[in-house]
Amino acid sequence: MRVVLFGRKYNRKDRAQVELLLQQISAQDIELAIYADYLETLDKSLLSNVDYTTVSTPQETIDWSPRCIISLGGDGTILSSALLTRDSGIPILGINLGRLGFLADVDKAHITEAIDYIASKNYKIVYRTMLHLETNLPLFGNERFAVNEFTILKRDNSSMITIHVFVNGEYLTSYWGDGVITATPTGSTAYSLSCGGPIIFPGSGNFVITPVAPHNLSLRPIILSDDSVISFEIEGRADTYLATLDARFETINSAHQLGVRKCDFGLPLIHMPDYSFQRTLRDKLTWGKDQRN
Repeated sequence: MRVVLFGRKYNRKDRAQVELLLQQISAQDIELAIYADYLETLDKSLLSNVDYTTVSTPQETIDWSPRCIISLGGDGTILSSALLTRDSGIPILGINLGRLGFLADVDKAHITEAIDYIASKNYKIVYRTMLHLETNLPLFGNERFAVNEFTILKRDNSSMITIHVFVNGEYLTSYWGDGVITATPTGSTAYSLSCGGPIIFPGSGNFVITPVAPHNLSLRPIILSDDSVISFEIEGRADTYLATLDARFETINSAHQLGVRKCDFGLPLIHMPDYSFQRTLRDKLTWGKDQRN
């Protein structure tokens, strides 16, 4: 069996966890490839007794046919991992070396158990719905998909922008404010949540439209079916605005015609056998705990 190790940047404070992970991979006789950009940042003393190869591009990663991608970091690292796997169906295991970790939910204290589960194929795969962006002008190259959200935001000045929103071709409303988020259930616990959006369970078959600092106080987040096509027209005093897909961004203007729909493929995430989204919510958001004592 093969795995690919992916990270964005090695941090010296994580040395013990990375060393343990490499030891466990070797102990299980797992063939290892390390993503080249991450390899450049690694302390080479960690690799003195490790057999590995490298992969440098998404296509090389897919062609190497790993059982999974091991993503070392936080949720942002998993979002970057999705750009490697694309529509290949290769699942991602997220080991959380970051902070909150809704997606990268394997704690660094459980690295040994996680590798045991991977070697024995004793794990769950949960497919997360993604968004696909459609536009009349080139944007985001061949990576017009997002795990968390698509956003349109004001840029460079304090003036509000107006975003006219249509659902399946029918006018819904106009948002005056700093912008609009369209989020998947996965993204409902990210930027949308911080702007007052609801938490949506994975697999609910919904998107949520959440305004960012709306001027009209009657505008509230709206949940709609993920069979919907949501399109946007933008007005404002500025010449340019910002469009984002997860952490990636590009500059747009009023000539851009933008729409999002459910992506044709999902993001396969590996979870441990006892994984529970409800427990993740309780643990990450400290629900049910009396913080006063």
